[in-house]
Amino acid sequence: MKHWMSMRRMAVGAVSNSTLFLPSSLLSSSKPNPLTIPFSFYLTKTSPFSISVLTRQRRFLSVSSLTADHHNLSDFGDGDSVAISNEGLKMLLKGMTYPELEKWVQSHGYRPGQAMMLWKRMYGNNIWAHHIDELEGLNKDFKKMLNENAEFKALTQKEIRTASDGTRKILFTLEDGLVIETVVIPCDRGRTTVCVSSQVGCAMNCQFCYTGRMGLRRHLTAAEIVEQAVFARRLLTDEVGSITNVVFMGMGEPLHNIDNVIKAADIMVDEQGLQFSPRKVTISTSGLVPQLKRFLHESNCALAVSLNATTDEVRNWIMPINRKYKLELLLQTLREELCFKKNYKVLFEYVMLEGVNDSDGDAERLIELVKGIPCKINLISFNPHSGSFFKPTKDERMIEFRNTLAGAGLVVILRLSRGDDQMAACGQLGKPGTIQAPLLRVPEQFQMAIGSSA
Repeated sequence: MKHWMSMRRMAVGAVSNSTLFLPSSLLSSSKPNPLTIPFSFYLTKTSPFSISVLTRQRRFLSVSSLTADHHNLSDFGDGDSVAISNEGLKMLLKGMTYPELEKWVQSHGYRPGQAMMLWKRMYGNNIWAHHIDELEGLNKDFKKMLNENAEFKALTQKEIRTASDGTRKILFTLEDGLVIETVVIPCDRGRTTVCVSSQVGCAMNCQFCYTGRMGLRRHLTAAEIVEQAVFARRLLTDEVGSITNVVFMGMGEPLHNIDNVIKAADIMVDEQGLQFSPRKVTISTSGLVPQLKRFLHESNCALAVSLNATTDEVRNWIMPINRKYKLELLLQTLREELCFKKNYKVLFEYVMLEGVNDSDGDAERLIELVKGIPCKINLISFNPHSGSFFKPTKDERMIEFRNTLAGAGLVVILRLSRGDDQMAACGQLGKPGTIQAPLLRVPEQFQMAIGSSA
């Protein structure tokens, strides 16, 4: 205990200047100082690997950490999802749903109509306001109140990288100095998709995913998630056209951060704001069954399940979350839950790894696994990255695999890699540090398939 306390004092003393990595065994023995950012999530059965990080004090504090003296701010959110700035305890507006914003505006003595005008300037009318000077048409006194009590931005643009196919990767710096990545994918069919991140890093440790090498640093707030879509529209609409789709397939496991993800999705689909169709906002998961059930009950947005294997043996290896939530449990849960959602199909994502999950037997098993589940299947080419020993399935084999599934009556889509020359493609986001999630032992029958690189 003395060792832990001395480490803890050292960590708090260094918090304003550096980042400190501590083992999970130490972190679990005491609560962090409430004046600093909480240590990231500890190693659990749900989180196969988590890197705990202490950073400098975050600018934005949760509402639940404040006292009732500040306009009883706990009335305006669920605690973790609404953020407040340390600079004069300013409210971060993009962390609120419209009903929360309306309550907050009324608490300062203004009409609900002013809240709607503000909402439309943040999310609608092609304004996407980031500062007070962009709030044309609002009452002068109301703008003064906002200037004193509100903050508009949760992210700072760091860099935009453009791939040869037109895909853009936007790097954002967070208030605590961490960096996330967002991808905008234009399509010649008039559909442009923004791929948003929900966490800094990821705890799931999927063996084919570069982001998983990072471990989990922390969840993103609802404001930090929403602002990725706002920034994408603000920065790129003139270049790529209207951004019509959102996919939660960037950094992180969305359902591991379910409170903030559901809230962010609700803000995105608001008919007076960003106006994304619920069916064009897709939340992806590796298969956290309890959170998946909650999502299907609470949200009308689309669901994607990253499947990637047809046996527990293979999925236990490449997706360790399967050790807790087996294939049978995951798929049976979907069969039962989708009975209550009309005209709703789940999207199964299947990253194809040469010699691992692309055999004729895999195709036949996949047909059996999804029976009774209204679904579509996305076959995704593996996108290589440093440190990975997997190889992408050859195009000819992917087509044969697709034809087998389609011959059984399944709806199948071959998804092309986009942005891979800028590390913007599926499974390539993030920047692992010196401490990385562990590579798992390769089952003996696949050692030859993946070659000496293992």
